[in-house]
Amino acid sequence: QVRPVESGGGSVRPGGSLRLSCVVSGLVSPRNCLGWFRQHPGKERERVATIDTVVGTTSYDDSVKARFTISQEKAKNSVYLQMNSLTLEDTAMYYCAAAPYNRWYGCSRNSLYSWGQGTQVTVSP
Repeated sequence: QVRPVESGGGSVRPGGSLRLSCVVSGLVSPRNCLGWFRQHPGKERERVATIDTVVGTTSYDDSVKARFTISQEKAKNSVYLQMNSLTLEDTAMYYCAAAPYNRWYGCSRNSLYSWGQGTQVTVSP
């Protein structure tokens, strides 16, 4: 069973930075998608960033692409999200996710993700 476990959330001031980490256990496919999603209170979960573990292709939501960077450490089955220039709108529960690569949907639209329990990011003055 694929199980992501994320950490690194916290409370920061606007303009600050946070680095989220995630360790994924149970990966069996040679090619996987790793990603970060977030959910604002009362809103649907949305894609933040994804990465193809073999090709290295990344995707970002337009709202974060200039500020966030997703990366991986293959040997540790880990994925990270460096978040800079945080704003109030970045406040959300952030979820790490992993899935076998899907040839039809790639990573950004993959529907087979296993989800972590989430780590809260709060940006406030």
